[in-house]
Amino acid sequence: MSSIWQEEIAAETRAVGRISDRFIVDKVRTAVLTQRLPPGTRLPEVVLGDIFGVSRSVVRKALTRLAADYVVTQQPNQVARVRAPSVEETRETFAARRLVEGEVVALLAGRLDDAQLVTIASLVEREAEAHASGDEPSRIEHSLAIHHLLAERSPNRVLGAMLTDLILRTSIVIALYKRAGLASCYLAEDHPALLTHLRSGKSEAVRCCIHDHLQALENLLDLSTRETRIDLMAILGQREGVAE
Repeated sequence: MSSIWQEEIAAETRAVGRISDRFIVDKVRTAVLTQRLPPGTRLPEVVLGDIFGVSRSVVRKALTRLAADYVVTQQPNQVARVRAPSVEETRETFAARRLVEGEVVALLAGRLDDAQLVTIASLVEREAEAHASGDEPSRIEHSLAIHHLLAERSPNRVLGAMLTDLILRTSIVIALYKRAGLASCYLAEDHPALLTHLRSGKSEAVRCCIHDHLQALENLLDLSTRETRIDLMAILGQREGVAE
């Protein structure tokens, strides 16, 4: 958990003034994407209300949106939780992402402009630096940014939207099934190789590259669940002086 991130979210909430359900959705989604809120984490309405300084009705709206986006699960008379996909769904998620992202990068091969390639190169470098410094949340953020950029630039908008959804789902299953004791799912050579193939314009080469990358990530999973106790207040940051 990054103390810098906690300070940033506290500053954001103070600056916003009135907190909407969309603001809460964005913050919880980001925490899930960067694996600060692992699968199975309980999200009590009262605790979220205290963190963001809003009423339970605002929290309920946020949780409903998150459930619609497959970020959390809600059952009648039960506390909402971050989704914890099954082993079968995990395998299906990776299979779907290999198909979709493989097609997206094949379409993008040789089509990204210099500015976009420079942006990816910068993210690759920052990811490596974050890993070297032991800042895993920042490393994850840079890694995700690479794949989100590819989704946003997809010539096929439908595939791009599908990839955006699959990036989130993959992040959730990695957080759930990452091997115990594995500090990071960093694959040092993969993103530099992806950048090289995107520049080359060779569609099949970049497709194979992303397939290999996602297969390597899946191979890092142990496909066994484990229970984690999470301090929501510490992760999401305590707000001061912000009224609903």
